[in-house]
Amino acid sequence: MSDAAPVDGAELLYIDDDDALARLVSRDLGRHGITVTHAARGEDGLRLLESRRFDVIALDHFMPGQDGLATLGQIHALADPPPVIYVTGSDEPRVAIAALKAGAAEYVIKAPGRDFFDLLRSSIAGALETVRLQREKEAAEREIRDANARLEAVVAQQKMLMREVNHRIANSLQIVSSLVQLQSGRVQDPDGKAALLDTQHRIEAIMQVHRRLYSSEEVGLVEMDRYLEGLVGELGSSLSAGGLHHPLRLTAPTVSIPTDKAVSIGILVTELVINAYKYAYPQGQSGDIRVILSQAGPDRLAIAVEDDGVGLPAHPADKRPPGLGQQIIEAMASRLGATVEHDPRHRGTRISVAFAI
Repeated sequence: MSDAAPVDGAELLYIDDDDALARLVSRDLGRHGITVTHAARGEDGLRLLESRRFDVIALDHFMPGQDGLATLGQIHALADPPPVIYVTGSDEPRVAIAALKAGAAEYVIKAPGRDFFDLLRSSIAGALETVRLQREKEAAEREIRDANARLEAVVAQQKMLMREVNHRIANSLQIVSSLVQLQSGRVQDPDGKAALLDTQHRIEAIMQVHRRLYSSEEVGLVEMDRYLEGLVGELGSSLSAGGLHHPLRLTAPTVSIPTDKAVSIGILVTELVINAYKYAYPQGQSGDIRVILSQAGPDRLAIAVEDDGVGLPAHPADKRPPGLGQQIIEAMASRLGATVEHDPRHRGTRISVAFAI
């Protein structure tokens, strides 16, 4: 360590029973701005440490009574002790190794001449520099912890606000759904009543998304198995209440996807299920309708609605003209960046859409 390291203004506790050497150390270090306080015994040094704060300690190994290693252990038992430079007249490596193992920052071998003072001053500078860097590191770590804590608080607040927003949206959609239901009760025309009920189902598909969001830890993601379970359950109850009775079954893995994709899938499933309830089976005949969410490849999912009914018309002339439901299905598939696929090999009707997540 060079003398460029800061030592001016440092306070050193020099613990050594050699009074003459202590005076020389004090004189030499004083010329470099270091204030030296001398203690002739380890016990005296410990008492000084209890009453004053020092920047660094130089500790002799051989002293009457309590030696340097014993004193070093007691120094390190204090709260936030200063760094200790171990000073010894022995050049045996075991003494230096024992001191370093006991927590000394550095060690200096006593030797006559200028070298001892230069080495001691350099060791002091090195110890002070290490303390400075350690304190800067601890301060930076505290700042990082504080910044992370503030960020976590902001994120938690945003999540809470998003949950509240989703809660309010779900409540508002529930009101809209109830108003549509009331309106459908006043409509006498069967086609008009059916159109209003279909609109109600579409609203409820979106409402289900926001219900899941305000009860989820991830406010930007929707757990699709739970979402589809709630959606299919409501669709089944509502359509059965309208006189259409078909077992509605769901297969879905545990997977979460972004909100906008979940909304598109919910509306798409709603339209396909409504179509299957209306057209899959001849009147009076019951049959399964299945909603299946599955993995379609790396980072891809597929949603399908299938039945074992009469299937799609075999000839274009027999096809029903595309209505609003079909337009909505195409629009939702487009939002997912996908196309609607019909499986001609399936007994009945199977419509699927594969999309990236």
